[in-house]
Amino acid sequence: MRAFIFPGQGSQSVGMGKALADASTVARALFEEVDDALGQHLTRLMAEGPQEELTLTENAQPAIMANAVATLRVSGISLDKADFVAGHSLGEYSALCVAEAFDVATTARLLKLRGRAMQVAVPVGEGAMAALLGLGLEAAQQVAAEAAQGEVCTVANDNDPGQVVVSGHKAAVERSLEIAKAKGAKRALLLPVSAPFHCPLMQPAADAMAEALAHAGLRAPALPVYVNVTAAPANDPADIRRLLVEQVTGMVRWRESVGAMAEAGVTHFVEFGGKVLSPMVKRIAPDVKTTSVISMDDIDTLVKEI
Repeated sequence: MRAFIFPGQGSQSVGMGKALADASTVARALFEEVDDALGQHLTRLMAEGPQEELTLTENAQPAIMANAVATLRVSGISLDKADFVAGHSLGEYSALCVAEAFDVATTARLLKLRGRAMQVAVPVGEGAMAALLGLGLEAAQQVAAEAAQGEVCTVANDNDPGQVVVSGHKAAVERSLEIAKAKGAKRALLLPVSAPFHCPLMQPAADAMAEALAHAGLRAPALPVYVNVTAAPANDPADIRRLLVEQVTGMVRWRESVGAMAEAGVTHFVEFGGKVLSPMVKRIAPDVKTTSVISMDDIDTLVKEI
């Protein structure tokens, strides 16, 4: 069994998608569709930068989706080669797009709005996120609870057995660094992000997404999508809408999601558009095969494999 997986924010870089567009009319058509949907030259920004503008959340989110979906489409690999799809945070929208729950234009517009709403939900400088390395979920939750001291500090991403991310008010997250080290973390470091994602401070963004998703065209996905909030497959459009709203403030249960897919029989995880999730997958399920697909050479290799 096989799962197609899609990366989240942080996997963007200047030049992304350019080789695909140069080599494939399929990629060019998809990028034009995204540009038209957003009314901006996003794919020019992806290809040429500047990095600071590409990294803005409202640009990075649709850019990462466009690159990942284009990578799969250029490969020509059909959905029947996968049993499940999943994505990390915004990557869940890529997964839903690939599974034909959202069309490309709708996905791009939703992610543009999501990025903008998440950016403005908390004034710059008031929030932060930190990676706690070498601690599991339960220990990280204890660290967050101890660091909160009346402020918000919660686990945002349970990425793999040794990598958990906390999010919340800046002072609380900074307190978590020393507490984590005292509890045996190998490293604890602030992340270079512009807002505290996946914590209760994102409620204004969740409200904005609830409004947008209520009016977005959404079909039942063509194959099961393992979602971040429950680490379980979702198929019903009403459930998917609700879970996408909850995802904005909720924990990304990536470790559990990968574990559940492996338990369901997945032996091959294929990451499209990045090499971020594959190392996490190997740390969660060491016996599975992982493949990262970014370049045209990667695509050619994968097509021969499957």
